[in-house]
Amino acid sequence: MSLAAVAPAPSAPPPSPSIAERAPRRRVSPERIAATLTLGAIVVASVVALADSGISIPSMIESWGNAERFFARVGSITFPEPGELLYLTALTIGLVLCGTLLAAVISVPVAYLAASNTTPGRAWQAFGRFVTVLTRAIPDVVLAMFFVLMFSLGSLPGILAIGIHSIGMIAKLFADAIEQIDEGPRRAIRAAGGSKLQEFTSGILPQVLPSWVATVLHRNDINLRGSVVLGYVGVVGLGMEMSFAFKSLNYSEGLGIALVMFALCVVMEIVSSVVRQAMLGGAPSGRGLGDRVVRGVQNAGARARSARSTAAQAPATAGRADAAAPRHGVGARHAASDLEAALRRPWDAVRIRNTAWGWIALAVVIGSVLVCNIQWGDLITFWAKVPAIAVQFWPPNFGNYDTATMFGAMAQTIGIALAATLLAFVVSVFVGSLAARNVAPNGTVRTSMRLLLVVIRGIPEVILAIVLIVITGLGSQAGTLALAFGGIGLLGKLIADSFEEVRPGPERALRATGASRGQVYASATLPQGTRALIGHSFYLLDTNIRAATILGIVGGGGIGYYLLNAGQGSNYAVVTAIVLMILVTVLIVEGIAMWMRRVFR
Repeated sequence: MSLAAVAPAPSAPPPSPSIAERAPRRRVSPERIAATLTLGAIVVASVVALADSGISIPSMIESWGNAERFFARVGSITFPEPGELLYLTALTIGLVLCGTLLAAVISVPVAYLAASNTTPGRAWQAFGRFVTVLTRAIPDVVLAMFFVLMFSLGSLPGILAIGIHSIGMIAKLFADAIEQIDEGPRRAIRAAGGSKLQEFTSGILPQVLPSWVATVLHRNDINLRGSVVLGYVGVVGLGMEMSFAFKSLNYSEGLGIALVMFALCVVMEIVSSVVRQAMLGGAPSGRGLGDRVVRGVQNAGARARSARSTAAQAPATAGRADAAAPRHGVGARHAASDLEAALRRPWDAVRIRNTAWGWIALAVVIGSVLVCNIQWGDLITFWAKVPAIAVQFWPPNFGNYDTATMFGAMAQTIGIALAATLLAFVVSVFVGSLAARNVAPNGTVRTSMRLLLVVIRGIPEVILAIVLIVITGLGSQAGTLALAFGGIGLLGKLIADSFEEVRPGPERALRATGASRGQVYASATLPQGTRALIGHSFYLLDTNIRAATILGIVGGGGIGYYLLNAGQGSNYAVVTAIVLMILVTVLIVEGIAMWMRRVFR
């Protein structure tokens, strides 16, 4: 027998793996799975909260009779006397402006400590971040309650309440701007032996100033809308007059003051755009109503100047050759004149404009301080009241309320915030998408959606909640609808801006293949904006939790009802307990939001 006969037959080569088997499988991290499940649980909780809110289209249609009776009772809208209305408007603007500027001044050192590239150490950074979270979590109404006890009735409690509460947002955004600077100028100053102060004033401040100015102006607009509710706890201004009008069932004057507040918010947005353009130079780059008005006026003026220049220009070509001919020493003289001009800083148009705006800003600040009529002596004498008042706020307890009732009210507030966020998200994705330049079918649709968002943002949620409560009655339904309506203005604008900032490459590639507008949106625009959608939605949820507390004060349901009762009944230990509950809730939401942004980035 030959060896070939007993030798084993060669085995067949193994089949080559397919392309799918050769491709490495993308492994999903457990953290991403956990984040996805958490996000799903939040969505389910939002749906359940929306179902429990009692919102029903048929019941709202049936309640239209209440609306007709309400508006018949209101009759014609009335306003306070012109002189009184002018004073209240100036007082409200002055109070809000002083509070915002106070927050801006305090936020600078807080942001310096909280920024990772300027903080002296991790402990200081943690302290700075904690200050931003704490001041953002304590409602300005609670701060106003405290300061009304500390100081005389007037504008000072409102200024301090607005100022301290605004530190949370302003300092956080200030710190974010510091962390995004170019470190080159700062390192050069340090290498040249500059001090920390010189590093800040020459290496950091020039880079962050545009962002800081925009942040302060944006916060001033928010404070103006939020000043309405401060009138319910004794802060003077249009908010107090409106609260008196609604409490006395004088709905015609109450709605008149609400209309004044709406117009004031729109005017303030336009003024903010003008101030940004004057202080920072260049055309406004924002997409709000204020920036659009300013750009429209500038474009009209530019066209008029161009037309006049073209008409007056004569073709003077004869002497151009001689003028263009090189002359000995001209370059040296020009260089010397440029150096001399740089050293002397001549009063050109730019310097005159900046100086004029600086003096105008100073005059506005001084006028705001004067119209507020601040009792400066209270800042010296209030220290003697601190121990007696602090004892009333500490230790916290629930008073006559049982624990189950208070936690149930807090859960209702969270449910209102979740339901309102869900409603606002659904509508905002539609409206915000049509407000984006790269999604809207034409400019008319985009402009209409942008204008709609501006109108919605101009209506304070408190005013809308009061009207809805009169129509639908007390409870979470009015609070949820008011928060959802206000959230559309905020979230819709953020979504529109985010969609306009996506990379255009994938959209162009799909259009080149013949994809429809809907396919481009679903396959390129929406996937790129998903992370922004998640971040903006959690920001709105964080805002709605605090706003739901405020709406509870005017009858919107939730923990705010107990907060108002505790404040009016001088049960300040209960106020502290409620504030701590809100603080813990906000900390949890912010922690989840930070985790989501990190996982889905």
